[in-house]
Amino acid sequence: MDAAFTAEQDEIRRTLRELLGKRCGPDEVKAAVRTAAGYDRELWQQLAQQLGLPGLALPEAYGGVGCGSAELALACEETGRALLPSPLLATAVLAAPLISALGTEAQRADLLPRIASGDLTAALAVPGGSLSAALALTEDNTGGEWAGGGRAGGVQARRTENGWRLYGEAGQVLDGHSAGVLVVAAHAGGFARSRTLLFLVRAEAAGLARTRQTSLDETRSQARIELRDAEAELLGAEEREGGREDEREGGREGGGAAQDADVPGALAAVGRTVAAVLAAEAVGAASAALERTIEYVQAREQFGRPIGSFQAVQHRLADLYVQLQAARSAAYYAAWDPAEAGGLALAQALQALRATAAEAIQLHGGIGFTWEHEAHLYFKRAAADELLFGPVHRLRAHAAHQAGLFAGAVVV
Repeated sequence: MDAAFTAEQDEIRRTLRELLGKRCGPDEVKAAVRTAAGYDRELWQQLAQQLGLPGLALPEAYGGVGCGSAELALACEETGRALLPSPLLATAVLAAPLISALGTEAQRADLLPRIASGDLTAALAVPGGSLSAALALTEDNTGGEWAGGGRAGGVQARRTENGWRLYGEAGQVLDGHSAGVLVVAAHAGGFARSRTLLFLVRAEAAGLARTRQTSLDETRSQARIELRDAEAELLGAEEREGGREDEREGGREGGGAAQDADVPGALAAVGRTVAAVLAAEAVGAASAALERTIEYVQAREQFGRPIGSFQAVQHRLADLYVQLQAARSAAYYAAWDPAEAGGLALAQALQALRATAAEAIQLHGGIGFTWEHEAHLYFKRAAADELLFGPVHRLRAHAAHQAGLFAGAVVV
């Protein structure tokens, strides 16, 4: 494997860093998250039209750039450096790949070009706030327990003469309050023949209510989605007609499942890419936090000399640098091969970000402990990402379980 970046990849990094350096400073970030959308719509359109960011990993046939996970991870490393509030993760990393993998040709032709152009944003909604489980990051997702297992709770789907209807709710939906279309995981078939399927719910659908939630990390907007017999469209093709015998087997409630759709497999595949992208994003955030801390300790004086000249401070910064470089190496490897190292890279990167953000607050002294200081933006990102996609010990435990390192052991 050639670990060197191509000229095109380096250009993606350079161009994005230059643009975000001008448009996405700490003050701009704080202003953007307080808008109704939770991000700067004008900047999002600029990123879409000039750089093709939301369509970076989408096929050219649907208006995308046609790049892969490596380019997407490099781009997200730069957005992580700036802590860019945007629907990039929810739209391009979570929702769009599911539409591309499971959607019909009509659904792909309708949605993907608009996503690639930045005109449409999307979000993935799974019940119970169990995003990491649904993506098979911390446990196996084939059992469906993460989606409620068909019992009370979760989101239930039923088929009517006029199409599908969804009932239930999902919390912690990334950018769910502003997305133009939702990809919702729901159970069909009742308890006896329960099956998890994915549905498209348009923003204007009857029976849909969305509420933006207060979140620890304001740069990642979250919403609670309420579905009260909401109109929905099955993601993928309906099953072929099999006569009355098939209707009796599937029943009115469970009929019309997506033909040959492997929803857990598709979610797990997306999860591997998500892990690689988030690892790169966390590395970018940790790198920026470390650079800001080094700059501060070189300027801040105590006892007539910069505190960065103290050996104890230098040792702490050196430890952070080593940890960050190890996380960066793991993240780059995962970007080239998400299936092989995504989960472990994410664990390494989240741990590095958490350590760097905590030390940034400590080394900034009294000013660092004020809630308004920019160091807290990185600390909140570290804490919130681990809550959403971790924790670190479960990411590592699941990766070890998948690799068969502890055969027969129970992951707790």
